[in-house]
Amino acid sequence: SLNTIAALTRAHPARAEDAVQDLADLSRANLSEQRSQITLADELEVASIYERMEKLRLGERLRVDWRTDALPRDAMVPSLMIQPLLENAIYHGIEPRTGGGTVTVSGELAHGLVTVTVRNPLPANAVVRDGNRLALANIRERLMLMYGERAAVKAGRFDDEYIVTLRFPYRSAAEAT
Repeated sequence: SLNTIAALTRAHPARAEDAVQDLADLSRANLSEQRSQITLADELEVASIYERMEKLRLGERLRVDWRTDALPRDAMVPSLMIQPLLENAIYHGIEPRTGGGTVTVSGELAHGLVTVTVRNPLPANAVVRDGNRLALANIRERLMLMYGERAAVKAGRFDDEYIVTLRFPYRSAAEAT
């Protein structure tokens, strides 16, 4: 991120300034220990800021299709739940592809359960980067701590995509206070 900002400072100073603000916002979100739970609206905003930073680096190679209108913005979630999934999707699915690709983030509320899905294409004719699955394990653990056995995290390769699905009970911010 800092290298991207440095490259922008001469050619596009206004974009560099925006990128510095986005980086500051991401750093604040990552360092904030007092807010282990946030609203889904705030979580989606953090992921969106991360997307903007990555678009500066990857340009037109990165596309993110946000299909999140059906999600309840006031749902309480563990902080940094979607951003790490977006980060993994970009690192493992988009970066290795010469033409880039599209990450799709979608979600819905049905029968009292919130479902969030992040999907990315698998690299074409490239070696798939194996990760250590720490982000998934961390998200799974935090969802279980918050919602118990009513939460689920599923992840895997399906055809030419990698798909992660999170499912947890809907609990509004008003109920959490």
